[in-house]
Formats: sequence, structure tokens, C-alpha cells
Amino acid sequence: MPEGAPIPDLSQAAAADTRPPVRAQRRAGLLVTLVLGGLTATPPLAMDMYLPALPEVTRSLHAPAATVQLTLTACLAGMAFGQLVVGPMSDRWGRRRPLLAGLAVYVVATALCALAPTVETLVAFRLVQGLAGAAGIVIARAVVRDLYDGMAMARFFSTLMLISGVAPIVAPLIGGQILRVTDWRGVFVLLTVLGVLLAGVVWFRLPETLPAKERHSGGVGEALGSMRRLLADLPFTGYMLAGGFAFAALFAYISASPFVVQEIYGASPQTFSLLFGLNSIGLVAAGQINGKVLVGRVRLDRVLAVGLGIVVLAATALLLMSLGVFGEVGLAPVAAALFVLMSAMGITLPNTQALALMRVRHAAGSASALLGTSSFLIGAIASPLVGIAGEHTAVPMAVVQLAAALVATACFVGMCRPWNSRAEGAES
Repeated sequence: MPEGAPIPDLSQAAAADTRPPVRAQRRAGLLVTLVLGGLTATPPLAMDMYLPALPEVTRSLHAPAATVQLTLTACLAGMAFGQLVVGPMSDRWGRRRPLLAGLAVYVVATALCALAPTVETLVAFRLVQGLAGAAGIVIARAVVRDLYDGMAMARFFSTLMLISGVAPIVAPLIGGQILRVTDWRGVFVLLTVLGVLLAGVVWFRLPETLPAKERHSGGVGEALGSMRRLLADLPFTGYMLAGGFAFAALFAYISASPFVVQEIYGASPQTFSLLFGLNSIGLVAAGQINGKVLVGRVRLDRVLAVGLGIVVLAATALLLMSLGVFGEVGLAPVAAALFVLMSAMGITLPNTQALALMRVRHAAGSASALLGTSSFLIGAIASPLVGIAGEHTAVPMAVVQLAAALVATACFVGMCRPWNSRAEGAES
């Protein structure tokens, strides 16, 4: 299929599926884009709205900061493992049924988080929340692969970056304002309501995008075989690992910044929310530059290389400032370096996903599961590492970010070999 070309008419296959043809689905592109944006916004909503409340949770549940950060780790690990299950399920049974089931469980688990009496039960409920929330993440990417190819797919991922980027901008701001009138449990009440609304929109407005004849009839063995073939493709694995470790640098910021900004530099939850929102604006703006300006004009490998280089430089600056190389610095230089790092993610993360999925013709659900699982697992490991030295130093955050960025660059250079020209698209 040529890059950016519309996909073939699947009306005959769709007739047996009782769903509208895929070509008709693409005519409803704006609606589908908004729904997919809502699904990809689920993780930042579940994590970022909760971030300003982390110090309050440590006091409310009488738990140390490292233990409370495990609530982030549990949610992230759940999203990682959930994708390994839901991705192959969506290749076998279609996109709608696994998605709706996952959203239903997500709503229940989020409501239980609001009622958690101890930090241990909160960690457990967050794990279930992550497992169920994985459905939205993995299936949204698979739907994009169902509908788009080549550069059109890369542009669509950048569009999703814009829509889902609204969530991390708005979520901490909402969380900070909620803490003015209620406690951290109120954050989960609002997340429950939003989950119910999203499930309703999916039920009524998102059509099936995987025709019956393109679904896999095999079981666990076929799913594992498909994943094994994907991992055997060295460039696919390289893009997957590069994206995973870049996400680890991002998640080190997500899990540590509430303590760095509020505890070390004395900012209020509202100030933290504003800074977090500004960083998210940088990420969204870079994503739009990527999709509207760079894609189609510059090779995606080159854009990705620039993005990774900027992440390495920003992480290096943060580490030097944290170690006191430049003397005692205030919040402004640290916030500036974090802004640069977050902005670079806007051209790094969507391009690792697009370049990896360009190599996949079939089993988009399994490929999406591998991409998501690797990112969330590596990110889950990064979360507790940033808190091992306590709440009063930013050195662990900077070390984790720099190490993750260097490993991501090494995987990209060593496994993807971007200086070689390749035919994009490998049978999977």
C-alpha cells in the first residue's frame, strides 16, 4: 500500500461483520479522532490528575513517599501487562468488545481507589485500574493502524499527541483545584465520572475497524508466535526499546516532579500544576510541528535522532544543576530544562511508534501491545528509582532520565541503523 493512501474498500468483509465499512468510518474522521484521543488520554488522566495530591496522600495514609510512588508504579505496571492480553484479544475478537469490557472494569477500579483505606489497598486498586485502562491505550493504536498507513499514520499519531496532550495540561490543573475543595479521594471520584462518560461515547459512536475476515482465529500460541516474529525484526525491536526508554525518562519526571517542585523548591500544588501544564504545552506544540511540518519533508529517522539528542542534553543539564555544578540554582532553570525535555518528547514518542508500526502489516494489536508494554514496564521500573534517595534531592530523577535517554539512543543507533535505507513494512 502506498504511503498515505486510503485503505482498500472492505465493504464485503464488513457486511459479514454488521459494522459500517472502514471507508465509511474514515469519513467520520473527526469523531473517530476525538474518541481515540479520549482513549489515549486515559493514562495521563489517571496519573496526572493525581500528581498534585501525592504529598497529601503520604500524610493521609501515613505512608512514606517511596511507598506512595508505588501507586504510580502499580498503575503503570498494570497498563503494561494488560496490553499484552488485550492486544492479541483485539486481533481475534475485534476492537470494540475488548475495549468496552476494559472500560467497564476501569470505572469500577477507579471508584474503589476513592474508597481505599490504606496505601496497600490503593496500590492494589491502582494495579487493577491500570490493567483495565490498558484496553484504551492498545486498541487506540491498533485502530490507527487499521485505518492509516505510512506518513498518514505518522501524522495521525501527531494529531493524537495534540488531543491526548490536552489531558496532561488540564489534569494537574483540575487536580490542584479539586484539592482546594476536597481531598485526594475527590480526584478519583472525578476520574470515575470521566470513565463512565468515555465508555458511553465508545459504546454509541466508535465503530468496529477490524473486519471479520482479517481477525486471527488462533489462541495463545498464535499470539505468542506473532509477538516472537515481531521481536525478531531488529529495527522494530530497536524502535520499541528506544520508545520505551524515552518514556522512562518522561515517567521519571512524572513521578518525581511533584516532590522536586513542591518539596525541594517550595512551590504550591497550584504552581506545580501550572508548570506541569506549560511542559505539556511544549510537548503538544512539538508534536504538531512534527506532524504538520516535519513529517513528509524530513526522514522520520532523522527527526527521531534530533529528538533523542535534545532529551540527552536536557537530562545532562538537569543532572549538573542537581549536583550543584552551577552553584545553587532556583526553580526557573530547573523548570526550563524540564520544559525542553518534555517538548522533545513530542517528536520522540510519536515517531518511535509510527516507525515501528510501519513495519507491521498484520497483527497490529499484538504490535501495539508490545510497544505499550515495553514503555510502561520500563517506566514502572523508573518510578521507584527516582525516590530512593528521599524527597529532598533531584539527583535520582536526573540520573534516571539521563541513563534512560542514553540507552534509548544506543538502541536506536545500534538496532535500527538509521543511516541505512530500508523498505518500510515487514510482514508480521
